[in-house]
Amino acid sequence: MSANARRQALDSLTGPGGEYELVAVRVRGGNVCRVVRSAPESVPDLLLGTLRFGDLEYLEYLGETYTFSDVVSQTARLAEALRRMGVGRGDHVAVCMRNLPEWPAAFFAPMALGAVTVSLNGWWSGEEIEYGLRDAAAGTLIVDGGRMSRIAGRLGALGVRTIAVRASEPLPEGAAAWEDVLGPAPGPDLAPVPVAPDDDCLMLYTSGSTAGPKGAVSTHRNVVHALFAWEIENRAQAILRGESVPSEPFEVQHRMLVTIPFFHVTACHCCMLTAVRLGRRLTLMRKWDPEHALDLIERDRITHFISVPTITGDLVRVAAERGRSLPSLLAIGGGGSHRPARQVSAIPETFENAQPGTGWGMTETNAIGTQISALDYLNAPTSSGRRSVLMDMKIVDPESGEELPRGETGELWVRGTPVVRAYWNKPEANAEAFRDGWFRTGDLAYVNELEFIHFVDRIKEIVIRGGENISCLNVEDALYRCEGVAEAVAFGVPDERLGEELAAVIVPRNGVELTAEGVRRSMEEHLGRFEVPTRILFRSDPLPRIATGKFAKRRIRQDVLEGLSSGR
Repeated sequence: MSANARRQALDSLTGPGGEYELVAVRVRGGNVCRVVRSAPESVPDLLLGTLRFGDLEYLEYLGETYTFSDVVSQTARLAEALRRMGVGRGDHVAVCMRNLPEWPAAFFAPMALGAVTVSLNGWWSGEEIEYGLRDAAAGTLIVDGGRMSRIAGRLGALGVRTIAVRASEPLPEGAAAWEDVLGPAPGPDLAPVPVAPDDDCLMLYTSGSTAGPKGAVSTHRNVVHALFAWEIENRAQAILRGESVPSEPFEVQHRMLVTIPFFHVTACHCCMLTAVRLGRRLTLMRKWDPEHALDLIERDRITHFISVPTITGDLVRVAAERGRSLPSLLAIGGGGSHRPARQVSAIPETFENAQPGTGWGMTETNAIGTQISALDYLNAPTSSGRRSVLMDMKIVDPESGEELPRGETGELWVRGTPVVRAYWNKPEANAEAFRDGWFRTGDLAYVNELEFIHFVDRIKEIVIRGGENISCLNVEDALYRCEGVAEAVAFGVPDERLGEELAAVIVPRNGVELTAEGVRRSMEEHLGRFEVPTRILFRSDPLPRIATGKFAKRRIRQDVLEGLSSGR
């Protein structure tokens, strides 16, 4: 799709009188941002909008099903219970649990009271959960049984009100069970307190894969407009395909398989909230298993699958090995990290009707930034797409902050309606990250002549070998082109002569024997010799991952460094 054609489609949607007419608004007295005139003013308003879906199913989990009406009722009952417990405007309510049917109500209910929902990483240890509760100044915690066992001994000292979800063990003193707190259905109608669009509503913690966790604070306007950014882009794509109206949810209810945790921005926004906005049905998968995923996709006629490249790669590989074409699948989206180019082309080769898609976003941008799909993506598999109509972007010199000409690589800076307000209680981090209304992403990228953005690497993950900059993303892409590689990561290790050397850890596919020399020869077909890892290590077990599904590169690197220092 040409940039001009896309621009015309977007103009027809966002211009005066358009379905998504944009107006300029000064947000919190700072940036002038593009705002959708017809957008709901708050996140709870999005949930109230699901009343038009009636008794359509919203969630399925291990045989349990819940309609949109069920979730609205559950949210209303929880909001009333929290109000009785003393939760009010501006208070912080933490949620820490795995993907369960109670998640949406726990997410929306605090916001209905004008409070802030604090989403804590469900993979954290008890010590880390305690850190999050203290850091966020949360007075209330909604926690499932698995996480309760990690934090129970700390609750007394923390002094937080606690609601336990699906806890099989006896509750600690002062904690209350979810079902006792909510009381019997139907309960009151959902009646959110009035809020302003720029009031705080959500705090999501950064994943901590490259730095310590920080709470990124979003307003209602930030979250709502992230959803509208995707919606506008998808409507523009539909116009260019000749479709006059969206097909969901009433002609065919689209269905998503959710494999990543709701405490991560991709699942929270792209899955849970997008389903609320568009009337989609979600099947929640308790634990990732590609064989089981194939069965669920067929059983539930899943149309959309969104996950990180490691997981979508598993799905493609196992489906190809089993000869499963999964005709219900229409789209396989991605995000969170770079998808190998070979995986992009493998999606339409493996699945009967599915097209690949991806995008770039961060916790700090409410997951929105760029999008690309279908033929554009197949023709430019190393790109993350064009910028959202609600975002401004520029490439700058990381040192001087001067904007660079198109085609040159520098740090990506962004601003726009979906960008978070600030990090919670982190003045130094805010001073470093926010500059004159722009957010410094820490990503190195360039924009080509077709307006596609290509990411090179994180600034902190560039390996400088003897003065030469090496992108780990490019190295990993070449590793995945090697026949027989199932999983791979690349990173720098200290070297006395060159400053840094490049190392790689590879998991071969079952039954495949790889050698370091063979991998290097294959990589030299795609990279310069200086970009080929000098240290290649193999392991049989799957690489460890963080909660988002991305590889735990810091941990893998630390294991390698410890092995090198001990002579292993």
